[in-house]
Amino acid sequence: MLSIKLNELRGGGNEGSFIKADVWKWDGIEWSEYIVQQEEEFIRADDDLFVSLPAEPGLYRVDYSSKSLEAPFEQTQAEIKDHRTTSLHPAPFKLKEGTLWGYINDEGTTVIEPRYEYAEDFQPNGLAVVQLKGNSGLIDNTGQERVKPVYSFIGPFLEGRAVVSDAKGYTFIDEQGHEVTSARVDYLNSLHEGRALFSKQGSGQASRYGYWDRQGKEVLPAVYEDASDFMNGTALVKIANGEYALIDPDGHRLYTYKHPFVGSLGEGLLSYQETENGRYGYLNKDGSVAIQPQFTAALPFYEGRAVVNTAENFGNAYGLIDKQGRMIIPAKYYELQQLGEGRVALGTPIYPSQPYRGSRYVIADAENGRILSTHTLLGVNNYHEGLASVFDAKETYFIDKSGRRAAQPPVIPGTGTLSFSGRLIRANIDQRTSYYDRSGKQVWRQNGVIPLRAPYSVLEKKYKPNFDYLVYYPVVEGISNKEVAREVNDKLRKLSKAEDIGSGGPSQDFSYTGDFAVTFFRKNLLVLELNGYRFPFGAAHGMPTKIHTHINLRNGRFYKLRDLFKPGSKYVEKLSDIVGKQIQNDPQYSYVFPGTYKGIAADQPFFVDEDALSLYFAPYEIAPYSAGFPTFRIPYAEIMGLISTEGEFWQSFH
Repeated sequence: MLSIKLNELRGGGNEGSFIKADVWKWDGIEWSEYIVQQEEEFIRADDDLFVSLPAEPGLYRVDYSSKSLEAPFEQTQAEIKDHRTTSLHPAPFKLKEGTLWGYINDEGTTVIEPRYEYAEDFQPNGLAVVQLKGNSGLIDNTGQERVKPVYSFIGPFLEGRAVVSDAKGYTFIDEQGHEVTSARVDYLNSLHEGRALFSKQGSGQASRYGYWDRQGKEVLPAVYEDASDFMNGTALVKIANGEYALIDPDGHRLYTYKHPFVGSLGEGLLSYQETENGRYGYLNKDGSVAIQPQFTAALPFYEGRAVVNTAENFGNAYGLIDKQGRMIIPAKYYELQQLGEGRVALGTPIYPSQPYRGSRYVIADAENGRILSTHTLLGVNNYHEGLASVFDAKETYFIDKSGRRAAQPPVIPGTGTLSFSGRLIRANIDQRTSYYDRSGKQVWRQNGVIPLRAPYSVLEKKYKPNFDYLVYYPVVEGISNKEVAREVNDKLRKLSKAEDIGSGGPSQDFSYTGDFAVTFFRKNLLVLELNGYRFPFGAAHGMPTKIHTHINLRNGRFYKLRDLFKPGSKYVEKLSDIVGKQIQNDPQYSYVFPGTYKGIAADQPFFVDEDALSLYFAPYEIAPYSAGFPTFRIPYAEIMGLISTEGEFWQSFH
């Protein structure tokens, strides 16, 4: 790719505005090929604007426009109307305390200040799940706490009950936040038709399943090897190997099926295997054969149709059948998704030699298999009231039942989803949230400037050179020395991995996402967390990364761990001993691999706050992947004799 500076656009926007550039290539007939840009979606109008072009001959066009920079979170009591008469919508704010969630109203005014680690939508009963200090609680639409954040999980309310869990297990709460029973089980699902699936594990035995009623009473004991939720008065349970049954809410067997496998009931039919590891067919509810076994996979029926696979050896050749077993859509697609409202998405690999890298989709009529639109989509969601959220190589938008772009705005550059939230439309695009009214007017967007203290702020910029690479990186503003400011921001961009990736394609064998947060700011010290996630295509999981930078905003210096301590002090030995004792004595560190901890390094990853020094290790270094970044907090009072209290690092935040 070639980077070209557009000098004539410098200062071309109004003060405080952003400039956006789109680049297109002429194919001899029309401007059909969109060239993804390496730079962020918008940049300040007084910055240099670059566009990236492929290093190949051609005719290219640059479209540009300006956009006002919205102010970060502000709220006055005069602006807050009686928001109880309108919908509230969860919204994330990037602040100097980190990213915190609050709620806005339909006009985009903040009515519940951002103070939560995460916030969910308000439910029909007027309650919303919020998280504080890693735990979940409930608030009402005035922001009043209805259930203290003491649970590790709170599910949605269904039939007047919500599933909650804590260290003791799972149980129910009612809409007043009271536990309906003190009993706990190993797992509990939501209520469906007055019955909730639960599981218990006996001593030395596998889990068994049963059902609670809405009072938390065990109405069907945990005797089943497997079970499903009740639907239309019945549930499928596994009695024993080779024996399944359809039961009513009182546990009476309506039908029994003696087959190696029987799947959940879907519109009166159940998938099954006649022989162990054999092919799949479908049974009628009474156990008679409806469709003979002939498929290598068979999903439940939905809207009169079912997705089946005919490929051998765990391959993908999906098609769509009717209830007579006739093929509506031939079994030749790598993916086939039923989207509802009589529509399906047909997927073929973007890169045939690397099918695990995702599919390109077209929309088809589920009733006859006719392809409605050949425009390539890279992501599709289910239909709701005639609309489905989709994205292609350039934009996210709605399509209608014809499979074509709908008249309903908005159309937003980037990759993500659109969903209806009361009178607004919520957009989650490129890992950022914004809201639009039904006419497509933006009423709120996640702020891209984090105010610290005059003259300092942190500006968020985006680097997205291709579909599989997205980084948000920080730019520190307000450093008086221009050369120091440039060096600081060049280093932050490099540490964020926001450079030199290229345009992607089949040669790029991984995806990467990166982001940042302000974790501490005091006096002249700014601590930023730069996090990333690299996922090699085809791997079981990716690898997270985390870097904390400690920057003196007066002189631009990046501090290291040794800068906190007196010269010549044996801080490595002392800190190693403290961490070792925490591993040995604190049960929360029982996950550490025995014998792997050998002490800390002189340049051990760390971060500071006003009260303590924290040291951390990378995944797999001393603990399993699931443990994340094992972190050890050491109060300053415990190590004050080692700290250089007259040193530049300590003085930068004291």
